[in-house]
Amino acid sequence: MMELALEQAKLSGADIPVGAVIVLDGQIISSACNRKEQTNDVTAHAEVVAIKQAAQNLGNWRLDECEMYVTLEPCPMCAWAIIQSRIKTVYFGSYDVNYGALGSKIDLRNLLNSPLKVYGGIMESECDKLLKDYFAKLRTNKN
Repeated sequence: MMELALEQAKLSGADIPVGAVIVLDGQIISSACNRKEQTNDVTAHAEVVAIKQAAQNLGNWRLDECEMYVTLEPCPMCAWAIIQSRIKTVYFGSYDVNYGALGSKIDLRNLLNSPLKVYGGIMESECDKLLKDYFAKLRTNKN
């Protein structure tokens, strides 16, 4: 499933390339990429967009048995949305030492004693490369 999240990340356009896929019983119920720039919406992170789509597709905001695959460790906003939506498990690729809110910088699960399971470093080198290439291109275009 992380391969699909990577495919989504590549669709991010001007946004930081992050992709998310939500799965229920082995079936994909939503997928998204970052869309902040495209939509002028600060909340349009891949995880939040995917959660909204999953809730709409299921007709329920409670995503109790769902799993999320995301290419970058979620930020505090996304981690809180994940916890509140009751997603069961998150698998992420790249660790985010600056903003990661599921263990790297902080762990929001501790605020609620959340049962959310988290596994990081899934296809980490591929996810890292996508981010490094994006930021290298940004730096090149600024010069």
